[in-house]
This record gives sequence, C-alpha cells and structure tokens, in this order.
Amino acid sequence: MRPASRSGVSGAVRDLVGAFLPLSARDLEREIDERLHRAPNRLNEYGYDPYGLSLDAARRMMLPMALLYRHYFRVETFGIEKVPSGRVLLIANHAGQLPFDGAMINVAMLLEAEPPRICRAMGEYFLPRLPWMGVAMARMGSMVGTPENCVHMLENEECVVVFPEGARGMNKPYTERYQLQRMGLGFMRLALETDTPIVPVAIVGSDDQQPGLANFSGLARMPGLPALPVTLGFPLLGPVGMLPLPVKYRIYFGQPMSFEGDANDEDAVNQSRVDAVRDAIEAMLIRGVRKRRGIFR
Repeated sequence: MRPASRSGVSGAVRDLVGAFLPLSARDLEREIDERLHRAPNRLNEYGYDPYGLSLDAARRMMLPMALLYRHYFRVETFGIEKVPSGRVLLIANHAGQLPFDGAMINVAMLLEAEPPRICRAMGEYFLPRLPWMGVAMARMGSMVGTPENCVHMLENEECVVVFPEGARGMNKPYTERYQLQRMGLGFMRLALETDTPIVPVAIVGSDDQQPGLANFSGLARMPGLPALPVTLGFPLLGPVGMLPLPVKYRIYFGQPMSFEGDANDEDAVNQSRVDAVRDAIEAMLIRGVRKRRGIFR
C-alpha cells in the first residue's frame, strides 16, 4: 500500500530539488521508488512499518547511497540469487573505518535481488546517540543490534545483515586488510533460536576505501565510541579526511548454510559452527582478491 503523498512546503521543496537532479539521478530515484514498493513490507495506514520504516524517507536516503553504489564504488554482485526468500541472516566481513560496506549490501539487496529486499541493519549501540541518527535508522527500518530486536525481525521473516567482527573488523589497520578478525557467537545463537538460514557474504574493496594507520581505542572509550582511527586523511583533514577512496566493490554471496542444535549449547560447540561460516567468507575473500589482482595485472 502506498502512503498518501505529502503536500505543502516540504513537498514543494522536494519537487524543486528533484527538478535540479541530473536525468540519470532522477531515473535512479524512480527505480528505487518502484523497487521499494515491490519489496515485501507491512506498512500501516500512515505509511510506516513496525520498525519505523517510511518508504518516502527510505527513498530519499537511499538515493545518495545508490549513486555511490552505481557511480563511485561501481559495485558488482555475484551470487545474489542464492539469498532465499523469507527470514535470512547475511553474515559479512567488515572494514573501511565507516560502514559503507553495510550500505552497499543494503542497496544491492534492493536493486539487484529478485524480488527486491529491504535489508535490515543491526546498528551499534552508540549510533542513536548521534544527532539525527536515531530517526534516520528508524526511517530506514534499522534498529540497535540487541538480540531481542534481531529475533523479532527474523520471526517476522526479515532479511537481516550482521557484521560479527564489529569494530574489530571495521577499524583494523591496513596491514591487516582482508584478514578476518574474531567473530562473535551471537549471530549463531540467533540463527539456531529462530531456525534462520545464514548466507555468508564476502566484500572485496571495503578494506581499501580508507586505509587505517592506527586506532586509539582507549581514547575512543572516553566519549563512548568503539574506535578512534587514524587514517591517511583523518584527523589531519578533519571530517573530509574520512571520505572513502573511489575503490571498486565486489560483493560475493555464498550458498545458504543451515545449522541444527540448541542456541544455549556450549560456546565451544557454537564456535565450531561460527568457524564454518567464517571459513566460507574467507574462501570467497581469497578468491575475490585473487580475481581482482588478476584483472589489474
């Protein structure tokens, strides 16, 4: 169901901005709008889903990410047809200092998957405390990554993306690029509790978008941040220094993996299951990096 269109000053401003968009951007905006309305959703009479998603807000916020996807990172996807319908956990490697990798997976699932999927991201605990981020997360259908939130989404047949390396992966130094960090066990317990298939995802490119030189994690903990990275541009160039380099992304989706057992099994048992997912991601990463090197020789 399409929510009623807004009118008044806000609608006029949007129309004015749209008139100045290049034709290719307007075509992309129409594509995003069409695919958002094709994606499975449960909107109420006011145009919101149970998690706060608004298709109108999602379309506006998705456009800049889709422009990055198509024209800046020039993303290619492989095996996205393997993602099953219904509830699913996408488990991916994490890198790049800022979570552009998560945004690119979200855009890929919307623009490339059939049918389109609205991919739910599980955000870090500190994100809602940042200006505007709490509302922005809700309007995109994302939530803070608590087990309770994730279980609720999976039980309602959502597609959820999780980066179990967390800040360990996203803010690792460039000397450790494409080396997977320790993965938490939480996603495996969630998969077992909700009987959810896992699709391993390998992202090639994000490790190169913002090479990290150091990470002052001790200083970061004082304001409650997970990391305080030093990169080629940050903090020397201020916020501009955190902008990613225009590297090419390649996203590989693996075969779905299903696991049997109890979510409350011993950590050692769940660790062996996590290791199987980690091995699948690592194998795709190795192949992807080798393929990229072969292309650029």
